[in-house]
Amino acid sequence: MSDIAKPLTPPGIGTSDKSSDKSKVSRIAVASLIGTTIEYYDFAVYGTAAALVLGPAFFPSGSSTVQTLAAFLTFAVAFLARPLGVVLFGTIGDRLGRKRALVASLVVMGVATVGVGLLPTYETAGLLAPVLLVTLRLLQGVSMGGEWGGAVLLAAEHAPPGRRALYASVPQAGPPLGFLLSSAVILPTLAIAGRDGFAAGAWRVPFLLSTVLIVIGLWVRSRVTESPVFDRPAADRSVPRFPLGTLVREHPGRLLLGIGTAIGGSAVYYLTIVYSLSYGPKALGIPQNTMLIAASTAAACGAAATVPAARLADRVGRRPVILTGAVGCAVWAMPMFGAMQTGDVWIITAAFSLGLVLFTLMFSPVAAFLPELFPARLRYTGASATFILANTLGGGFAPLVATWLNTHWKSPLVLGVYAGVLCLISLACALALPETRDKEFDA
Repeated sequence: MSDIAKPLTPPGIGTSDKSSDKSKVSRIAVASLIGTTIEYYDFAVYGTAAALVLGPAFFPSGSSTVQTLAAFLTFAVAFLARPLGVVLFGTIGDRLGRKRALVASLVVMGVATVGVGLLPTYETAGLLAPVLLVTLRLLQGVSMGGEWGGAVLLAAEHAPPGRRALYASVPQAGPPLGFLLSSAVILPTLAIAGRDGFAAGAWRVPFLLSTVLIVIGLWVRSRVTESPVFDRPAADRSVPRFPLGTLVREHPGRLLLGIGTAIGGSAVYYLTIVYSLSYGPKALGIPQNTMLIAASTAAACGAAATVPAARLADRVGRRPVILTGAVGCAVWAMPMFGAMQTGDVWIITAAFSLGLVLFTLMFSPVAAFLPELFPARLRYTGASATFILANTLGGGFAPLVATWLNTHWKSPLVLGVYAGVLCLISLACALALPETRDKEFDA
């Protein structure tokens, strides 16, 4: 029934309905956040474990650099699998519903993460151990390929007018919160077991604890309502059988520019919360706890800035906020990573924290900006493809590229150059795209 045709209601009823709708949208946003946090917890646990122990456990070699490269290569492998997740879950999400895709992606991630915690090491199983590790990492990657797009769309498509960036940004706090949650498990485990005990087997604890989180996430997601896009008959949605093919054919420019817009932030984030945990102790002699504290504090600052950045994007537009973040990250990247040369926990923490706040200015608004670039029938696939490919190119390979760069240039400043160049690419791509704040979202 249209708004015009609705009968008049007694005083107070409309207010109650609005309160109920607001409560429902808030529950959906929180459900999206919880699921995304769990998925990124699983991913962060692997990234931290790769920096600390997985190289020697699964890739024995006489060279610590080779071990680190091998561990980070398996980190990158999961990003290579993300496009497959875009195809699989994008098709499910655009054809069958956002909720179904999200539940399925969480199940896949849970199975893969717990599986890593149960794997035998190279010493026990030989070559089978790294093969199984890579296989489970591929499954994690497939899951992540479907997670982000569904989480932000479920929140954004329920959002009231003028607050789309705000609600879509809530799942964007998932990556830093997932990293903080992983640190909250890993730091006590390291303290209790010690470095030797952690390497000997205690590293499995954070992976196995994922079982509890997955059960909670599935319970929460099973209780949310489907996106309003799927309230319409399937014939009205006219979703193509292969959404990705249609997306590439009809919107190639927006696809490429959307990828470019998100690529710089991905590099800044993964260099900060993954690569620095390995580079700081091994190359610069910084205590492991110092790097974990600095990265965790920075992640908390980024999470705290997520909602304010989104509110600003709802008021002034997506592009001004993203452009400000891109310029800030490009300028600050070299001082940020150069701060590691001091070895001082306070200086490193302050530099990383400012860097992730600037990163959040880029990261928070893209949750609304990327979906708004595409029509509803291709929105899950379009949003997922742009963000996931940017994450793969800018973030997935960042630790691997950084490790290679530091074999040639023995300075953390090279990390700033690398991240700064990618942020300038994001700046150029965001400038080439239109503002989308006032875009109608039901077509």
